[in-house]
Amino acid sequence: MNKNIPPLRTVDGAALMSQPLRPPNFVVDTLIAQGLHLLAGSPKVGKSWLALWLSVMVAKGEPVWKMPTKQGTTLYLCLEDSVLRIQNRLFEITEDAPSSVHFCTECALIGQGLEEQVETFLATHPDTVLVIIDTLQMVRPARDATYANDYRDLSALKRIADAHGIAILLIHHLRKETADDVFNRISGTTAISGAVDSSFTLVEERRGSGRAKLSCVGRDIEYRELTLERNGENVWELVSDS
Repeated sequence: MNKNIPPLRTVDGAALMSQPLRPPNFVVDTLIAQGLHLLAGSPKVGKSWLALWLSVMVAKGEPVWKMPTKQGTTLYLCLEDSVLRIQNRLFEITEDAPSSVHFCTECALIGQGLEEQVETFLATHPDTVLVIIDTLQMVRPARDATYANDYRDLSALKRIADAHGIAILLIHHLRKETADDVFNRISGTTAISGAVDSSFTLVEERRGSGRAKLSCVGRDIEYRELTLERNGENVWELVSDS
């Protein structure tokens, strides 16, 4: 028997039930709580436009589709874009981007420095509430797509979100093939859906229509489907919420 291994730290049922309930801390009320989240969609569907808009709206403390936001610093790792492209997109979606939204086009990989880079940013900006990584694939080391590897990579990011009480949103891809359950189209093994606290899929009614369904499922939110429409400024506006 190894005496250096600490014993299990348990809590009994009576003690657990006597503790006051702590509701989840939402960054976007009823939609995005603290924790790790995934937004998946087909290529060129408008995921990055949505991510950029979210980062700005939360930084400004403005509602997202009529849902209140928790204002704070946001970090958008836009790893498939240039600074010029982000600047051009900002001019389209807003007239005044606040200094509390930060952009970065390069970073390290998971397990090779990314965690330390995010931790350093959080230490410098302790009021951070949202980090967006666009895309997940850009921060993953090159290795076999196995359940264990998928779970290991996402767990590293979830630990940061949980430790700091922030939301981390990963932008990801959907497979081309159809499925009865749209969440089964999320690229990678089932570990990706299992490791996150909520998953969102953005699927156009038809390619180029500018109208899409955002399906939402998670541990701290109720299942819902938002119908969105992309306006002339490339902002996804809410059409209906069911």
